[in-house]
Amino acid sequence: MTIFLRLLQLLIEGFNVLVLLYFVSLNFFYLMTSLFAFKALRTYARQLKAIHIEELIASAGAPPITLIAPAYNEEPTCVASIKALLALNYPEYEIIVVNDGSQDKTVEKLIEAFDLSPANRAPTANVPSAPVRTVYRSQHYANLWVVDKENGGKADALNAGLNYCQTPLFCAMDADSILERDALIRIARPFLEDSRTVAAGGIIRIVNDCTIRGGALTDIRLPKNWLAKFQVLEYLRAFLSGRMGWSALDSTLIISGAFGIFKRSIVVDAGGYATDTVGEDMELIVKLHRHCREQRIPYKISFVPDPVAWTECPETVKILGRQRDRWQRGLYEVLTRHRVMFMNPRYGRIGLFAYPYFYLLEMLGPAIEMPGYVVFLIAVLTGTVSYTYILAFFMAAFIFGMALSIFSVALEELTFRRYPKTSDLLQLFFLAIVENFGYRQLTIYWRIHGFISALRNVQGWGKMERKGFHVEETG
Repeated sequence: MTIFLRLLQLLIEGFNVLVLLYFVSLNFFYLMTSLFAFKALRTYARQLKAIHIEELIASAGAPPITLIAPAYNEEPTCVASIKALLALNYPEYEIIVVNDGSQDKTVEKLIEAFDLSPANRAPTANVPSAPVRTVYRSQHYANLWVVDKENGGKADALNAGLNYCQTPLFCAMDADSILERDALIRIARPFLEDSRTVAAGGIIRIVNDCTIRGGALTDIRLPKNWLAKFQVLEYLRAFLSGRMGWSALDSTLIISGAFGIFKRSIVVDAGGYATDTVGEDMELIVKLHRHCREQRIPYKISFVPDPVAWTECPETVKILGRQRDRWQRGLYEVLTRHRVMFMNPRYGRIGLFAYPYFYLLEMLGPAIEMPGYVVFLIAVLTGTVSYTYILAFFMAAFIFGMALSIFSVALEELTFRRYPKTSDLLQLFFLAIVENFGYRQLTIYWRIHGFISALRNVQGWGKMERKGFHVEETG
């Protein structure tokens, strides 16, 4: 019995060391990307003062862009979203809304709001997708098209839109997102400055409880719902500290499906979007890295921090849990599909640096982190760990996390300051502290659930509910 207890104690001590190593490694990468993000954001802010983007677009010649917006049961938000897209400040662009077999009145709403009529439009590519039933064109807005097709999922809808795209660049987005009016001008900049650019992503922000008037946000505020408030903080940390840092390291591995712009020809050559994963946005970026490196094509994939897409986030535990489950499943599907890249020097810093980080710390990490909290709590209650370890764990798991979240809020305040109210800023700093005691553990639980779902080969997106935007009519 004594030998058994000793072995158990050794196992617990070994696992505690593994957990502490995980937190130290995770926080090291967070700190590294945050520091690179800080430097890159300062450089970007200085460049914005020296360069007028509108003049750059005018002098360099704005490349035509097609916005592809998949829509499935978007009846509450589709009209407001499309009105915002029609109000964008960009010289030449088209909008293709792809109705993916919606079971509500999405198509009827669009037909009524924009006076749609059946029209002919020849496909320009043959990426596989579910059959298209009807192509519509607006009688009032010549650049607005709606492709009505049978249900096949978001990736399938994007492929259908890609087939009807006639411009050199396309922007993949969600039909329930609101783009700021100059978002296309800003996100097109990398393609003008560097001909190697094949993809660029913008930042996603939370629109809940903000006010939309005339297709634009007129009152930006934090959501009233506490779950939504925590997600505002998460998005700031993920984009300003995370993706900005990875982009500065030339190691972007994710562009959000809610707002990304791509060179059409190279996406078609790479086979379009994968329809057998719920992580189609990340899968495309990883596939583009592989395609370009294997074909020896010079390329660049960037993140641009100020083009904004505003999107509605879940406000209930049930729906948020489904979303995070899906995100983790998508991460697992993408990384296991392209595991040939893991520590493979053929794929440069992506294979040797970015891919291992996401594989070991983001995909497998939750399976270490959640049991780590449980074992740590048991060890503290039973007095089987030293005060030194308790202090080290608390610093790595809680204090450092708070510091990084506070740093992300500070980056927002020092750069773009989209939340002008002092009360909102103070709330964000408060959230940066309290999220580590409950909310973070809840998200880890959902990610573990998603990991298990992926192992069980669970398919589908799960039902998502939306309350719609707060829209004020003009005039």
